Amino acid sequence: MIVHDPRNPRAVALHADVAARLPELGDDIVVVIGGDGFLLHTVHEYGFQRSYLGLNGGTLGFLLNDVNGRLDAVCEAIGSNAWRVHRFPLLKATVTCMDGTEHVDHAMNDVYLERATGQTARLDISIGGQALQRLSADGMIFATALGSTAYSFSAGGVPVDPSLPVMCVTPICPHKPRLSPFVVPYGTPAELEVYAPDRRPVRAVIDGRDVDDVARFAIGPTEHVVKMVYLSGHDFTTRMMKKLLA
Repeated sequence: MIVHDPRNPRAVALHADVAARLPELGDDIVVVIGGDGFLLHTVHEYGFQRSYLGLNGGTLGFLLNDVNGRLDAVCEAIGSNAWRVHRFPLLKATVTCMDGTEHVDHAMNDVYLERATGQTARLDISIGGQALQRLSADGMIFATALGSTAYSFSAGGVPVDPSLPVMCVTPICPHKPRLSPFVVPYGTPAELEVYAPDRRPVRAVIDGRDVDDVARFAIGPTEHVVKMVYLSGHDFTTRMMKKLLA
């Protein structure tokens, strides 16, 4: 199965070239052509039972295999099964809204809370059972290792190799206290309660999917994983360093 981002002209053109070269693929592997955001959308749409082989039809494409200048070699590698499946842990987010509605979702990249108005968010936070002083900030990001070079890194967070079993915690423009980004082992539970959500509304964003009017929020481990397919020679540390130095 091959899917592509129809809004991206480069992905549309690349899809035509790839489809003409690749043999018929089974439904257990989805070839995704587009950018990182489209890959996240596709994984959410098709579920965690499948494996995803991304081809970069966007810009940075950290989560994707590079195609630039070597389309024939890439298609030959896919057709000859010269690739490896990597399993990455997800974050499970449980969001309780002001009306009592509960939303449970999973993220392969990141989950964050952010202020929904011009007022600073105030968050009561507990991480690993340790209560933190009430945080005044624009929000808080929780990222997987795979997603550590995305929004978390842009907000000043620590980039880590995707193979490490960790969760990155990054405050967004913290005012008080001046909490620094930090990294904890994967599986460390985190709970947040929004102070005065009626006057200081906050929303949650889970791999780009919004939930408004958040009252409480919890992050924890899950048995689900995302299965990503990378071609032979793909090196996560090298890709990470190239992005950091770009």
